[in-house]
Amino acid sequence: MIFSSIRKPVLLVLLAGSSIVSSCVAPDDTSTIAKEDATTAAARKEMIGLSEADVRMCAGFPTATADAGGSGQIWTYQRTVQRGNLNVVIPTLAVGAIPTVGGSLNVNPGGYCNTQLRMVDGRVAEVAYAGDNNTPNNRDALCVSTVDACVAYARQHRQVRTGATSR
Repeated sequence: MIFSSIRKPVLLVLLAGSSIVSSCVAPDDTSTIAKEDATTAAARKEMIGLSEADVRMCAGFPTATADAGGSGQIWTYQRTVQRGNLNVVIPTLAVGAIPTVGGSLNVNPGGYCNTQLRMVDGRVAEVAYAGDNNTPNNRDALCVSTVDACVAYARQHRQVRTGATSR
C-alpha cells in the first residue's frame, strides 16, 4: 500500500522534470528560427570594396587561400570557438521499489566558423560564412570575431574618405 501511494508523486515529479528539461533543449539547426547576427550581416555589405591590404590590417593573414578560376581568389579565415562547458549531474537516487532518478545535462556552446572572402581584382567582392557557427539566438554568431574589426575598420575609413564626422 505504501509503495503505491509513493509511486504517484514520484511519477509526477519525473514527468514534470523531464518536460522542464526537454523545454530547455535548443535544436541543432537554429537557422530557421534565429536571426543573422548584426555584425556578420553588416560585414556582408561593409567589407565590400576593401583592398587586400585593408583586410590583412583588420583580420590578419588568411588561414588558407584558393584560386577561384576566373572569379578571383577565395581567402578563408578559420576560427574554432571553444567555450566553457556546463555540466550538471543529478545524483542517482533509488529507494526500495521506487524507480531510479538521476541523469546529467551537458551544454557546449562551442563550434567553428570559416569566413570566406572572394577577392576580385585585389578587393573584397563577397563575404560568406560556413561551419557550425550558429548559436541558439543568432545565425553566424561564432564568426563575429573574424569580421568585427573589419566592419569597424571599413566604417572608419569610409568616414575619413568622405570627410564625415560622427556625433
